Amino acid sequence: MTGPRVLLIEDEAGLRLTLSDRLVSEGYSVETASDGETGLASASSGGHDLIVLDVMLPRMNGFDVCREVRQRGVTTPILMLTARGQVVDKVVGLKLGADDYLTKPFETIELMARLEALLRRVPSGAQPGGGVYRFGGVVVDMRRVEVTRGGEPVELSAREFKLLRYFIEHRGAALSRDALLAEVWGYDEMPLTRTVDVHVAGLRQKIESNPKSPEFVLTVHGLGYKFAG
Repeated sequence: MTGPRVLLIEDEAGLRLTLSDRLVSEGYSVETASDGETGLASASSGGHDLIVLDVMLPRMNGFDVCREVRQRGVTTPILMLTARGQVVDKVVGLKLGADDYLTKPFETIELMARLEALLRRVPSGAQPGGGVYRFGGVVVDMRRVEVTRGGEPVELSAREFKLLRYFIEHRGAALSRDALLAEVWGYDEMPLTRTVDVHVAGLRQKIESNPKSPEFVLTVHGLGYKFAG
């Protein structure tokens, strides 16, 4: 059985090799990148349980990588590494969406402990419904039942929020109107109404940059909808 999958984005070849070897010896599956742009592409493809991200990287620094990863809706826990110890760097990293922070030089055993803690915080295979989910400029806080877009609060009705949460929990799947009525509205017998379409239109108005040409809540013709965030 494959262990947790770690993406290590670090430009120092010696440290990259040392950490990779240690992670593999501890049962992790490791993918590496030596610059920010390559790391961003790998992180955006998904499939990782953890991301270890250095701040000082060529081609694209770690702060920008972290920001872009979160804007693309990737919720994988991020541990940032830096040679700088200023509190402001830690604050910036955490505000951009990092989950933890470790200052160089550090003991490998501490890094391993931090990674294990992050894995416990986000169990493998967990649905995004229990925490924070990001896509585009939208941030959905499931626990607080709060949504922001571009940093500004988005006022959703209770039904709209439940619909959005269901879309997120089933992202990538084609969902029929009947299934949405059953799961989101709780209808046993399907009423002949445009209830789903009306609520989807309202949701698009609030979370899409161009509701008439949506990026995230997509229409599946002849069936229903699919969330692509």
